[in-house]
Amino acid sequence: MSKTNFIMQRFMTMHRPVVWLAQVGMFALSALAAFLLRFDFILPPNQLKFLFYGLSIWVVVKAVVFFAAKLDRGLWRYVSLQDLIRVGVGNLAGSAIACVCILWLAPAGFPRSIYVLDLMICFLGTIGLRVAVRMVLEAGKHRTILCSEKLTLIYGTGGAGTSLLREIQNNSRLPYRVLGFVDDRVDRHGLRLAGVPVLGGGNDLASIVNAHKVEMILIAISSASGSEMTRILELCNASGAEYKTIPGLGDVVEGKALAGQIREVAVEDLLGRRPVRLEEDQIRFTLEGKLVMVTGAAGSIGSELCRQIARFRPAGIVGFEIAESPLFEIDREMKALYPSIPFYPEIGSVQNRARLDDVLQQYHPSVIYHAAAYKHVPLMETHVFEAIENNVFGTYNVAVAAAEHGVEDFVMISSDKAVRPTNVMGASKRVSELVLLALQNGRTKYVAVRFGNVLGSNGSVVPIFKKQISAGGPVTVTHPEMRRFFMTIPEACQLVLQANAIGKGGQICVLDMGEPVKIVDLARNLILLSGLRPDKDIKIEFSGMRPGEKLYEEINSLLEDTVPTEHEKVRIFVGTSMPEKDAESWLDSLHEICLTRDTGRLVVALKEIVLDYSPSTHLLKRVIQPRAQHPVTLAAAVGD
Repeated sequence: MSKTNFIMQRFMTMHRPVVWLAQVGMFALSALAAFLLRFDFILPPNQLKFLFYGLSIWVVVKAVVFFAAKLDRGLWRYVSLQDLIRVGVGNLAGSAIACVCILWLAPAGFPRSIYVLDLMICFLGTIGLRVAVRMVLEAGKHRTILCSEKLTLIYGTGGAGTSLLREIQNNSRLPYRVLGFVDDRVDRHGLRLAGVPVLGGGNDLASIVNAHKVEMILIAISSASGSEMTRILELCNASGAEYKTIPGLGDVVEGKALAGQIREVAVEDLLGRRPVRLEEDQIRFTLEGKLVMVTGAAGSIGSELCRQIARFRPAGIVGFEIAESPLFEIDREMKALYPSIPFYPEIGSVQNRARLDDVLQQYHPSVIYHAAAYKHVPLMETHVFEAIENNVFGTYNVAVAAAEHGVEDFVMISSDKAVRPTNVMGASKRVSELVLLALQNGRTKYVAVRFGNVLGSNGSVVPIFKKQISAGGPVTVTHPEMRRFFMTIPEACQLVLQANAIGKGGQICVLDMGEPVKIVDLARNLILLSGLRPDKDIKIEFSGMRPGEKLYEEINSLLEDTVPTEHEKVRIFVGTSMPEKDAESWLDSLHEICLTRDTGRLVVALKEIVLDYSPSTHLLKRVIQPRAQHPVTLAAAVGD
């Protein structure tokens, strides 16, 4: 054990007595120094009686005031500006009370200037003691861990950057030694923040890293847009140093330690999306104390819904899932993360109405989040009947069973691909939306929530790109102009909960997805995040559009009107729907077509239900060959 650490431990065991002695000694020294300064360090004999009264009163009164204000209970090694202000107020209060006592108790003729001198000296002395202790302990800390620290730059001089600097300076377990700041605002270059210089801007990053042998760059810009973060990422890569980032200041407000959340830069940071503001009281009202059922509970969306729902303390969560192993994993995770929230894993298919009735009869949930669906676009173009059976009839089964078993709220996870669909998956989701709207005539509140792609979900491009990068490339992108809306999984699930709290029933809610992202830009950013250079270390190749894909996804169609809600990221569409009798007729027709496995009739039926559905060329080619002798059916399938 080092000498400094030994002294620190001894100090901590005797902290309160040492603080008392130091403060009382400073009160006495301040009084004595005030008298000596007043009389040029030659104290006349006739002033000794005044010195005696002053010492006695000041020491006692200030000791009582400091005790009442709890100024003896802080750890001086962590003294802050707020602590110094409290010490100043304590000195002012103590001196004011002591002044009254001296005027009342001491003999006449007490020198008036002594009051001011004592206040000034005591204020400087009590503050100086605290600052000196912190400086000594900070210096000792740096001497003991200097060898394990990484020479570090902080990118950003805003609130996040300065907060991060303070935490690094105060936390000896963080292995960073901050050499300076980097900021793109030229007016801050050359300034010093908390004694640390601003060394330059982002364009100077490589030269600063080389000149100072910097090992780590901590990015602390909570308000950066996606394009700004991408630029910073490129500059950090070019510098050759390691780099990490911190979360937005919203997490700090929630009481989380900022420096403790330093992490690798993730692709989510490059979206530049603002944190979601949740109306938690609304959500809590819909979930707290209620039993909630999630279908597709082991999928990427369903499992995150389970995690988010657990935050609002429901009576329990029923996880309904057809995949055995993933359900086992989410069951273990929920019991570990939320042991006080009962989680009931139930295996079953949404296509099995009898199994749904069994589960609903057993648990009687108040809320159902329906996330079970087939979502992979090209795969569903070759499995059209399975898409209809699972996405349409599965949704219908759960929705009708919910009404029959008294479920209060039913929320279906829809997709932006339901807007002017060009694939069977999108068309099946649009039919499901129309079915829900038609069913809205009873106690159960039906709401559909539309959003685009979620980063890292099963089947999304991000895991595929990561595998291609780890294999050395190439990274395959379908088209250079392909764009998609993206959200993070937690953000999407939080807004789904918000939409349920806002929706009144018989509505389609749409989530604000921000600006669409070019898939090729996403691929380049993922390559950069891997520490490699796009088109040099890892090539990007264009493979051509897949069956059912379109270049741009849309959130609302021209046939629908958008209505804002009290939440800026949730809007409601009020558009075309169908009467319940028509919905039942269409469902009967689709059911018969699925039994006969007639692809051509299925395309025609979907086109008649979803007027703006445009079947993909891939699907039409499948219809053409066996039906070349039936031109009327073919013409109907092609549409207008």
